[in-house]
Amino acid sequence: MDTPPESAFDDLVRLAAFICDTPISLVSLLDGQRQWFKAKTGLPGVQSTAREIAFCQYTIQADTLYEVEDALADPLFQQNELVTGNPHIRFYAGYPLITPEGQALGTICAIDQVPRRLNAAQREALRILAREVVAHLELRRMQRQLEEEKIKLEGLLRMANDAAESLYLNGGQNEIFIKQDHKLVRVKTCDIRYVEALGDYVNIYSGRERYTVYSTMKELEAKLPNREFARVHRKYIVRLDRIISIESDALIVEAGRNADQGSTLLPVPIGNSFKSALLGRLNLI
Repeated sequence: MDTPPESAFDDLVRLAAFICDTPISLVSLLDGQRQWFKAKTGLPGVQSTAREIAFCQYTIQADTLYEVEDALADPLFQQNELVTGNPHIRFYAGYPLITPEGQALGTICAIDQVPRRLNAAQREALRILAREVVAHLELRRMQRQLEEEKIKLEGLLRMANDAAESLYLNGGQNEIFIKQDHKLVRVKTCDIRYVEALGDYVNIYSGRERYTVYSTMKELEAKLPNREFARVHRKYIVRLDRIISIESDALIVEAGRNADQGSTLLPVPIGNSFKSALLGRLNLI
């Protein structure tokens, strides 16, 4: 409740008003004190009413259409201020919005200022529209849950990497944590052979595994122990003890080991801006 207007719900109430041939249509959500209009057409300047005068409070008590053909002739509503005053309701037809768990959240309804009744096709259409409203509400609930889970996971990732950095500074085992398929994976930096950038993603080659993660080379470079790794190209980070040889414009890196064929060698380009620093470091090893 009290969320901004959304075109999906606005379109559904306009469609309900068109199908039912009424000047007013609403998507209303109810709590203990009021009904609040998530979407409306034909009712300017009104965003909510007290629950005690809402027609919709009766609609949510069942799982079928609730229809009032003439409110002035109905003892339950003939003294209702929405009937005796603006918007002068005479006809009301509403269908409850019921979640998959069976909870009634509110209604989608069509309202007129003259007595009438819906035909069978209009009633079926209102039922279908109610189902569409619930589907949109459920989608938004799931999106919120996913965002909350994403925030939690990112928080855990930061905590895990902080812990790994603490271990590194204290001479402990070097490792990083990465997000992979909606879970955290612990990777020992001693197993990483090289890292390759692919636009907004990086591939981390560790042992026989390859991890593709959403990150930048700068972010990943900060997590790796710089005494063991070097940036050799804008697209590559390599582990120094995996370098087999150096050619004019490339490194030959041990990319993996195979029991039958031995080591797999990979040529990795050297960027000119990284070459002299790399050679200086290797001469110290």
